Amino acid sequence: MTDIAILYTHADFYIVNKPAGVTMHDARHGIVSLLRQQTGEHLHLCHRLDDGTSGALILARHPQAAAWFQEAFAYHQIQKYYLALAHGKPAKKQGTISGDMKNRRRGQHILLKTRDNPAVTQFFSESLVPGVRVYLVKPLTGKTHQIRVALKSLGAPILGDTLYGATDSDRLYLHAYRLCFTYAGQMINVKADINHGEQFTASSFDAWLASSSSDPALRRWPDYTPPVR
Repeated sequence: MTDIAILYTHADFYIVNKPAGVTMHDARHGIVSLLRQQTGEHLHLCHRLDDGTSGALILARHPQAAAWFQEAFAYHQIQKYYLALAHGKPAKKQGTISGDMKNRRRGQHILLKTRDNPAVTQFFSESLVPGVRVYLVKPLTGKTHQIRVALKSLGAPILGDTLYGATDSDRLYLHAYRLCFTYAGQMINVKADINHGEQFTASSFDAWLASSSSDPALRRWPDYTPPVR
């Protein structure tokens, strides 16, 4: 396998572009193991991406930095933005999806109507080509499968996400697109390019990426303050 792309290097952490299909913890082929071989460093995961999800991932270079990121994620101080593609017409085209999540079967989760400890996901979507919509997604919490379950709840499971009833495809069309946060007084804003997937590398998607629609800073995200956990 070729080297993992390192998007940002800091004395305390790396931000890398995780390829789709790379797991988190496999002893030989997980992201930490691959980067240890690549950098010679013992790195610490600060958050997680599903195996099929590609994109921006933070790994701390020492335990103190890992602890800082753990607290920053808990207090919602790191803004994450994802891109997804889905077939079908969603129940709504933009807004906030909020609800508790429950483990179901075969690794599935479902969204509940209760909000005791909710998963909160905000999104905008628009037509990309006939029958396919692109979603710019901002998760305000970090639950397992959160974005996948949120789009499933709209009746628009992510393309390639057969676990949640979507059409099979060459990959799971979910990508961690941007990370924005302030670290030691420095504003960090990192974008992870997409380099895999027939739909993600099509000219129609390239045109959308080049438009103002793809810039999270130009969107008017709904006000919402999630609880600290």
